[in-house]
Amino acid sequence: MIRLQNIEKVYRTDTVETLAINNISLDIAKGEFLSIMGPSGCGKSTLLNIMGLLDDPSKGNIVIDNQDINRFTDKKLANFRNEKLGFIFQSYHLINDLQVLDNVELPLLYRSLSAKERKELATAALEKVGLSNRLKHFPSQLSGGQRQRVAIARAIVGRPQIILADEPTGNLDSAMGNEIMDILINLNKNEGTTIVMVTHDESMAQKTHRLVRLFDGSQVQ
Repeated sequence: MIRLQNIEKVYRTDTVETLAINNISLDIAKGEFLSIMGPSGCGKSTLLNIMGLLDDPSKGNIVIDNQDINRFTDKKLANFRNEKLGFIFQSYHLINDLQVLDNVELPLLYRSLSAKERKELATAALEKVGLSNRLKHFPSQLSGGQRQRVAIARAIVGRPQIILADEPTGNLDSAMGNEIMDILINLNKNEGTTIVMVTHDESMAQKTHRLVRLFDGSQVQ
């Protein structure tokens, strides 16, 4: 589902050159649940952003679902990202002025769907994460765990084949973190969603199919 070939990422300023990702090649199978671990600053989030087509590698090739991403125009890349990928972030990235239902609908605004269709899909996604009774609430009225559930609903509302999760349990206590992991595991098991998760939590990583470790931008396991 995802193939990274000799990926390198260098950040440059006038005086400093930083190698964030160093020659990483990685194959992730369809339906796999992969976790990425490593110390802070080792390149985990950079690698996830490259997989999610949010950042360009300095070198290397990306193939997703047998599509050579390097050949895409900006418009095709944006459409592909919207249709194929769902994103979950540690800090939720919800819009506080929008109700829960409207937050979840956001990825669908870029598709040719009616308002009724968007509402139906968003409601169904919120039902999957156990928040069908919170549609009209605002993010500020929710707990951290509930906000992360909204973020997951937003990630899955467009029925993506791949979910990329950056520390999805990082701001939560262990009980709520386990609940979020259960939702991700069920999505992977029951719907065949391919999931790549960055985490600092070894216990969460051990619940996934495979663990990749990074150190100073290089893959060490």
